[in-house]
Amino acid sequence: MTSSDTASETVSEAAPQAAAEAAAQAGGADPRDDSPQFVLPLVVHIEKAEPPARTDALQTAARAVLAMLSDERSQGEGDEEGEWARAVRGWQDARIRKVVRRARGAEWRRAATLPGITVTGAAAEVRVFPPVPLDGWPKELVKLQVSGTDLADPEPPAAPDAARPVLWLNPDLEMSAGKAMAQAGHGAHLAWWGLDDGARAAWREAGFALSVRTADPARWAELTTSGLPVVRDAGFTEIAPGSCTVVADHPALRGCPTIG
Repeated sequence: MTSSDTASETVSEAAPQAAAEAAAQAGGADPRDDSPQFVLPLVVHIEKAEPPARTDALQTAARAVLAMLSDERSQGEGDEEGEWARAVRGWQDARIRKVVRRARGAEWRRAATLPGITVTGAAAEVRVFPPVPLDGWPKELVKLQVSGTDLADPEPPAAPDAARPVLWLNPDLEMSAGKAMAQAGHGAHLAWWGLDDGARAAWREAGFALSVRTADPARWAELTTSGLPVVRDAGFTEIAPGSCTVVADHPALRGCPTIG
């Protein structure tokens, strides 16, 4: 698979960091492009007869990203380096790409044999794998499709618990479930970057409890200027480059600088 194939189907990228954004505004090259490019694969289990609810899938995908970031195999350097640490570090040093694909039946069973972490929600299952080179997908995952992730909620989700993190989606954007899952993952990722060790440990002990909800249109502008982390999509698929897609409202981050 070529990088252009990946981008046209599934790639979603988190917002550039301040230095990269400043370079782009000045007309310079993005320094992240000088690094080897990786992607974080996420596979959602979708059986035809019993697909998960959309919100359940979005929340489970966000928790799967956090599970990968916090896993001991993703930590350390040198002699204390976990088996996934180098790949995770390289991935975060370049463009933060996440790709969501779907699997059912034998496809899901094959994907489950690869090293990774399966995270479950109310009914959703998402398996996250260590970052792989952009053009170096494992054969068990490379043929999995994005089509078939048009999930729906059987009824409107309840109001979120204000005491737990909420990933607010832009009410003005229409995104497929796969795209929205990647965006929710970006929101969780930016929130994780903004937390100190104590807040990270507390979130992990709580099972990375969070909600994903679509913001009220009247409140969206307030959220994007609130100082909370904001995801701005790179525009590879579905939506325009620079679109604000998610605001990560973690109680420990209220009042923090915007992450761009």
